[in-house]
Amino acid sequence: MDLLKSLVPQCLDGQVKGRTIMAFVAGRISFRAAHLRHAARIRRWYSSDAVPRITTHYTRVPRETDPRWTDVDMERYADEADVVIVGGGPAGLAASIRLMQLAQEEEKEIRVMVVEKAADIGAHTLSGACLELRALEELFPDWKERNSPINTPVTADKFAFLTEKRRINIPILPGMPMHNHGNYIVRLGHFVRWLGEQAEELGVEIYPGTPASEILYNEDGAVAGIATSDVGIAKDGSPKDSFARGMELRAKCTIFAEGCHGHLAKQLYTKFNLRENCEPQTNTYGGSFLYHLNEEQPLIALGFVIGLDYTNPYLHPFREFQKFKHHPSIESILRGGSRISYGARALNEGGLQCIPKLTFPGGCLVGCSPGFMNVPKIKGTHNAMKSAMVAAESIFDALSDEKNAEATWIEPATYEERIKESWVWKELHSVRNVRPSFHNPLGLFGGLLYTGLFYILGRGKEPWTLKHGGIDAQSLKPADQCKPISYPKHDGEISFDLLSSVALTGTNHDHDQPAHLTLKDDSVPVERNHGIFDGPEGRFCPAGVYEYVPLEVGDGVRLQINAQNCIHCKTCDIKCPSQNINWVVPEAGGGPAYDGM
Repeated sequence: MDLLKSLVPQCLDGQVKGRTIMAFVAGRISFRAAHLRHAARIRRWYSSDAVPRITTHYTRVPRETDPRWTDVDMERYADEADVVIVGGGPAGLAASIRLMQLAQEEEKEIRVMVVEKAADIGAHTLSGACLELRALEELFPDWKERNSPINTPVTADKFAFLTEKRRINIPILPGMPMHNHGNYIVRLGHFVRWLGEQAEELGVEIYPGTPASEILYNEDGAVAGIATSDVGIAKDGSPKDSFARGMELRAKCTIFAEGCHGHLAKQLYTKFNLRENCEPQTNTYGGSFLYHLNEEQPLIALGFVIGLDYTNPYLHPFREFQKFKHHPSIESILRGGSRISYGARALNEGGLQCIPKLTFPGGCLVGCSPGFMNVPKIKGTHNAMKSAMVAAESIFDALSDEKNAEATWIEPATYEERIKESWVWKELHSVRNVRPSFHNPLGLFGGLLYTGLFYILGRGKEPWTLKHGGIDAQSLKPADQCKPISYPKHDGEISFDLLSSVALTGTNHDHDQPAHLTLKDDSVPVERNHGIFDGPEGRFCPAGVYEYVPLEVGDGVRLQINAQNCIHCKTCDIKCPSQNINWVVPEAGGGPAYDGM
């Protein structure tokens, strides 16, 4: 009976339907036998001696065992600061600004350094964005006089539920998550660039094009800072004549403000067991936005969000976005316009239940990395900035404490207390059950009902706290349980192909470097991801990085990683059903070159 229960569900275009049980079970048993034979053939093709080598990055192929590195000088130059900040986004820059403001107020000298992997500040930043000004007004009450790129106040809101061809308008009342009066539509990359200018005026040292590749530790296990990435490594993992070692940047406190799914932050979660008392981080459950921007040339920012807990491996987020643009209520607005840019980025959410421990010996987490996004609003910039400002205040107090004068590291322990006393915590507490309410038998409609009853009427005052669903990487069903999805062909006017879209990101990586999309096991993509899930990497990646191509000799396929296409969205690291992909930083300057996305 348990076997029958496990075999009956069938995923058809995102819906669960049943078949006649006997016929379905017979079909499944037959397919399963065929699948096992197929898997056996794969194992023969990809025996330990035959698996094509994909990963050459030193994080998976240690240099200590590679004779090509025997005589290479691996010494790093080291520099020291009071605070090193990883990530030059809204949170990282807000933290640096607040630290320098406090130093000026107290007439103290501190050295603050910000490292950012993008070649230019703001070039990797992507969001809608509808900006709430609360944190900015605390940071710079005179932001209007500082020539900020904030020019488009929200004057009207429209919110709707879209069916296949129709639009059902939903009224927006004051207090509802989508009520945006008082907010501004901004090009977030331009806003971040402006924040960088304000930080530099205060004396912050900002180093764009400087990826943080490694966490440094003291002998006692506390974080000591970070190391920047090496340069001059060939694609096969060997040193070039131009090889240069990265630098060590050491500090009493290191702030990690990497954004969603930071590659260093996830190491910290394990090292210090920061997620012991919280639920797994998940990703936004879906929605869309269309904003108008008040610029010399009228612009529209259009976005489409798909939760990465989807179950059908044939779902293609990029093509879902293209299909969405042909909805009658959207196409009529876009028709006659020109596509000028494209990008993608994972968003993390989960809210209050998923926030990890924020501090550890030698550092802390701020911004979207630990997950301060307001889920029903799908807004996080204001909370990210405020969390960073609160952390900066705690760090400054610890640095100023005489008992820490000779300390090699500090832990800003009061940060967690202060963030729980701030308006960030109150805001997240009021919406803590909206996201998990969608995990119910009524799905979307149950979640909307909950939002209406408790968020609007009760303002989040109900005594209980709901739990979230599972981990995004574990949500995919095997391909044999799901039906392939047929997408309409792009028309070149409203909808477009993937590669021409990626070209608009301006992304660039030196081709002759090890792929920064590393695999823990080179045999897993074909044997498991392709063999069981029909290669979902080729669909969930929004930049065409992953392709399954025929073997040059014999039957079968191999995984090809087009790392130069990567736009640093982190989707692959999150959604890979085998959790076999580990995203690490590429050489300096690599990645997209967004212009105010």
